[in-house]
Amino acid sequence: MRSVQRASRSMIVVAALAAAGLTAAVLPAALAAGQQHRQASASPAGGHEVCAAPTRPGLMQCMSVVGAPAPASALSQASPLFRPPGYSPATLRSAYRLTRASVRRGRGETVAIVDAFRDPRAAHDLAVYRKHYRLPACSTAGRCLRIVNQFGRPGPLPRANAGWALEESLDLDMVSAICPRCHILLVEARSNSTSDLAIAEDTAVHKGAKFVSNSWNGAEFFGESSFNRYFNHPGVAITFAAGDSGYGTAYPTDIQYVTAVGGTRLVRAHNRRGWAETAWSGTGSGCSQLAAKASWQTADYHQGTGCLNRTGNDVAADASLSTGVSVYDSYATWFTGGTWLQIGGTSVATPIVAAVYALAGTPSRNTYPAEYPYLNAGRLFDVVTGTNGNCTVTRAYLCNAKPRYDGPTGLGTPAGYAAFSGGGQRVTLLDPGTLNVTAATAFSLPITGLDTDSRASTLAYHATGLPAGLSIAPVPHSTNAVISGTLPLTLSTFTVTVTATDSRTGRTGRVTFAIVVG
Repeated sequence: MRSVQRASRSMIVVAALAAAGLTAAVLPAALAAGQQHRQASASPAGGHEVCAAPTRPGLMQCMSVVGAPAPASALSQASPLFRPPGYSPATLRSAYRLTRASVRRGRGETVAIVDAFRDPRAAHDLAVYRKHYRLPACSTAGRCLRIVNQFGRPGPLPRANAGWALEESLDLDMVSAICPRCHILLVEARSNSTSDLAIAEDTAVHKGAKFVSNSWNGAEFFGESSFNRYFNHPGVAITFAAGDSGYGTAYPTDIQYVTAVGGTRLVRAHNRRGWAETAWSGTGSGCSQLAAKASWQTADYHQGTGCLNRTGNDVAADASLSTGVSVYDSYATWFTGGTWLQIGGTSVATPIVAAVYALAGTPSRNTYPAEYPYLNAGRLFDVVTGTNGNCTVTRAYLCNAKPRYDGPTGLGTPAGYAAFSGGGQRVTLLDPGTLNVTAATAFSLPITGLDTDSRASTLAYHATGLPAGLSIAPVPHSTNAVISGTLPLTLSTFTVTVTATDSRTGRTGRVTFAIVVG
């Protein structure tokens, strides 16, 4: 099956601070300098894109947009009274009820960050950020921070790119802010091609990371489904940003194996929580035309009205430009005008959610952590207002926040880490997607089943709604099954539900999909 259709343009919004000195009028011209950056264009997010727009299908774009610099500060950055713009680690933890967890949990966990190109100042800039906010040191010398190329080797690292370097600084800082006891693995792909980034994704997992953050995506292209396997890692929490150009879907964000992270506007409020959130107008969301719906994403499955394919998003976190976070970057100063920056975009939300997964602990084997929030929806902050664009009246939830599930914010935002934990025995079936087949022909469809019980050698399968002539049977010596037979002459759409049961634990998994005989 092919995956994901239209890609939203993702970005980070940056307001340079302190001794910046670069005026808003000069900034777009500075962005145009250098062969790796195209002239900045206005975006729905209100800033200017930093990374070059993809020149052909199959290229991914980092989620960076730069805005006007902040006024210069009279305080030296070395002064203890100096306060960078944007939310600090302590502020983010307070807003998402992570203050105690961030200092008590995360030891021994590794969060991987996958990006393209090289940030030559990554280790240095992370040290400055963590020292300023009094976080424990995380250096390459101490093996807390590892930087490798897409093949997992310390060198040679790819060529530098200021736009992607800024993205890497943001990702490193946000993981540090939420999980300061975590180790960090930065995997730098040699280019922003899907193939290089996909290899980097595999490398992150093979080097032991159980949590992988990805703040990039791109437009659909022919042959994209051949890359899906690189993002299919049961037992690993993989987060992808939804995008920052408003309503619309993106690849690989729409793959059913990953957690799609939308954006909110996070502000202080006079309520019990002390904070309030609305859907951010820039976040991506929507109903994919190509990607199969995850079997656990049933909140919006309504035959004929709801999205029958993969729906973005699953969860969300702060992403608004006006409520951005503090980031330190000394490599991209030639176009940002400063080192301490205020950044927004779903690139902020994505590493935040990846780090929350890390606080929750190592995912259960043979599960997809993208399912965990659906098992614990009551342990999230529900976002009920805000919009990111226009969608049909019958599917208004795809672009408008509402109680319980909606497109822009998914099930909600972190209220501690409990919603991101997946303890317990479970059986999971993967959705094969809608099948368009020819009448009166031979048919064979594998069904993938996963069981957290390591003793399980097979599952009992049952299917309803199958066309006449088809049947389901378990695959010997595995927890999978196959539907096979000869399709009928009847031209119709068959809604099929497959259920798998572990006879030892009694746990069941279920998936519903369509077979269209034409």
